[in-house]
Amino acid sequence: MTASHPAARTSRPVVLVTGANRGIGRAVAHELAADHHLLLGGRDEQALAALAAELPSAEPFVAELTDPADLDRALTGLALEEGLAGLVHSAGILVNGSVEELTPADWERNFAVNVTAVSELTRRLLPALRAARGTVVAVNSGSGYAAKGDRGAYSASKFALRAWADALRQEELAAGVRVSSVHPGRVDTEMQHELRAAEQGAYEAEQYLRPATVAAAIGFVLRAPEDAVVTSLDLRPRAIG
Repeated sequence: MTASHPAARTSRPVVLVTGANRGIGRAVAHELAADHHLLLGGRDEQALAALAAELPSAEPFVAELTDPADLDRALTGLALEEGLAGLVHSAGILVNGSVEELTPADWERNFAVNVTAVSELTRRLLPALRAARGTVVAVNSGSGYAAKGDRGAYSASKFALRAWADALRQEELAAGVRVSSVHPGRVDTEMQHELRAAEQGAYEAEQYLRPATVAAAIGFVLRAPEDAVVTSLDLRPRAIG
């Protein structure tokens, strides 16, 4: 079922990356591959297994994060004896639409993925994070600082995610768990294609951040010296600011 490399895992800090099979999450997996054992989070078992096979030390973590029963199943038996060095929340969805258009179900789905699932997975993994004095990275957005019309639900969830990270950072200070928010601007990903389609604008990949660039910033956050925490990192495309 998995393509893990347990021998390598014993000497490597463990990091769980959600949304690992595409976009920023996939780039983070490649960024960390040289010096971490990776738990590759997502729903597509075949895609995750194929990615794990490409990396020196990795295994799939297959779960529907919004389904408590499925999360229970995925976490059962997860071997984290040495703790969890990092948890990167890269999974997320974009719900477009005006306040007039969006239904309660749209708002609930948006917050379920972008906020509630993030909080619940972190809550369940706090003992392992505390044991390793690990780092939680919430991949946020420029929309976590400034809301725009027709993206009210998405922006609201990203504002909420930033508030959640700030609260968790204070709560876990004594336990030594670091909590960081990373706010990329436009990134060349599938989600960006969705956004540009909704905006009815041209897709200009050369104007956007590359996923590997964002992953390098996340790698910096995770590898920061023990005496520091990167509380918030705002990363924008040089071409458009």
